[in-house]
Amino acid sequence: MNLRNLSRYLLAAFFIVAGANHFRDPATYLSMMPPWLPAHGALNFISGASEIAGGIGLLIARTRTAAALGLLLLLVAIFPANIHIALNGWPGMDVPRWVLWARLPFQLLFIGWVLLSCPGLAGKICSLFPPRPARNFPKP
Repeated sequence: MNLRNLSRYLLAAFFIVAGANHFRDPATYLSMMPPWLPAHGALNFISGASEIAGGIGLLIARTRTAAALGLLLLLVAIFPANIHIALNGWPGMDVPRWVLWARLPFQLLFIGWVLLSCPGLAGKICSLFPPRPARNFPKP
């Protein structure tokens, strides 16, 4: 087994376990959500199910790219909740404020890990945003 496959299996396991935890201990995740978000219960269900589906999808070659893209979108979508608890504390949790701030860069690490787990995904994402042609301005 090569390092990329091992990394992908570990990442998949991480997301599957984290997603299952949304159902095992929903109060932890509900307390993280900013008050301006609607339907906290539904959002917890969706994010947990998405993590599980994304983790499983990483393990299947045919669904790997879609799963990785979905996990990237999920990581971006949950970032406001992480900012919310860094700014306001985590209700019901005795976590020092510096730890809550230190969690924020881990989103970038997870994004990088997802990109590494799915070769070619970064190129596919970049191809969605082709470069704009250079403008030819008249010379003075």
